[in-house]
Amino acid sequence: MATEVQNYEGALDKGLEGVVACTTSVSSIIENTLNFRGYTIEDLSQNASFEEVVYLLWNDKLPNKSELAAFRADLDKEMKLDAAFIQVLKGIPTKVHPMAWLRSAVSLLAHWDVDANDNSHAANLRKSLKLTAKMSSIVCAYDAIRNGKDPVQPVAGKSIAWNFMYMLGGGKEPDAELVKIFDTCLVLHADHELNCSAFATRVTASSLSDLHSAVVSAIGALKGPLHGGANEQVILMLKKIGTLEKAQQFVKDALDAKEKVMGIGHRVYKNGDPRAALLRKFSEKLTQKIGEPQWYQMSSLIDDTMYKEKGLMPNVDFYSATVYYSMKIPTDLFTPVFAISRIAGWCAHAFEQYANNRIYRPRGKWNGKNGLKWQDLDKR
Repeated sequence: MATEVQNYEGALDKGLEGVVACTTSVSSIIENTLNFRGYTIEDLSQNASFEEVVYLLWNDKLPNKSELAAFRADLDKEMKLDAAFIQVLKGIPTKVHPMAWLRSAVSLLAHWDVDANDNSHAANLRKSLKLTAKMSSIVCAYDAIRNGKDPVQPVAGKSIAWNFMYMLGGGKEPDAELVKIFDTCLVLHADHELNCSAFATRVTASSLSDLHSAVVSAIGALKGPLHGGANEQVILMLKKIGTLEKAQQFVKDALDAKEKVMGIGHRVYKNGDPRAALLRKFSEKLTQKIGEPQWYQMSSLIDDTMYKEKGLMPNVDFYSATVYYSMKIPTDLFTPVFAISRIAGWCAHAFEQYANNRIYRPRGKWNGKNGLKWQDLDKR
């Protein structure tokens, strides 16, 4: 029986903009601010550690003192990379984008996980704990391996933020102020409603595929320059501009050519991304601290000019670029750093999808040809 061709008059082509695809209680944009499980991002960024936010996203409540201590201890046990796994990591070519390398590493990690094919909630919690604990260790291992060094192992009893800066710094004690700011950055990036990578997570999970596959899908989505890769493009843009005197002309030329200015504008926030407002303060402070205030000054000028000319405001990527640059994080690691944080949200979305699942199977609005008839090869 032939399937009737449907036109779906209400179908949308522009990235499903405005389409509500699912219900969620993980995070949402409410009254122009981001909320995690009912707490505003302003409240959490000021008061919570990243570990507390991860617990919140996964358990729908903030941990009490004993719960937080137990959760931190569980993360501690899983941060270290197995020697055999490190040996395999050393065999992955590093002359690729770090997100491509990270995608492969996380996929390989499943081969060391006895719960890899167990989709029970208890098993998924264990896998999520391992992935969240190990993500920063894997990113830092990549940087060490590509520089011909052995990866530095994390220190028990320290936070994910502290250990990232410690491992990336080759085992040197990190600056306490930078650790605090970086921890806040992890909080700000932990989740963001039904963004591209969260949706990728849910689509893969909806087929009842395993958690590692869902996370690998998310990493692939985050890699793109229109999603997680935007912060890397922002710092490259600033370096290309070069000086404060050239910044305003750069914006004018981009607008005249109808080119996108990376890190500016957001599909959902129309009155400004609240995360960008918080990161702007860090950018000003840290660029001054390293003696390179021009990066913040250029960013600020671009920000103000884009608002004046187009009414557009920066998103989270715009100021995070200069914050990470000031922390001496290599530019091509900006997006992997995003993944270190966003793994928390991806896992929360996967839990929610598995718990109330229906496979994603949308339809496409047909705009192709009809009525064509087969012609033999010598008649074409």
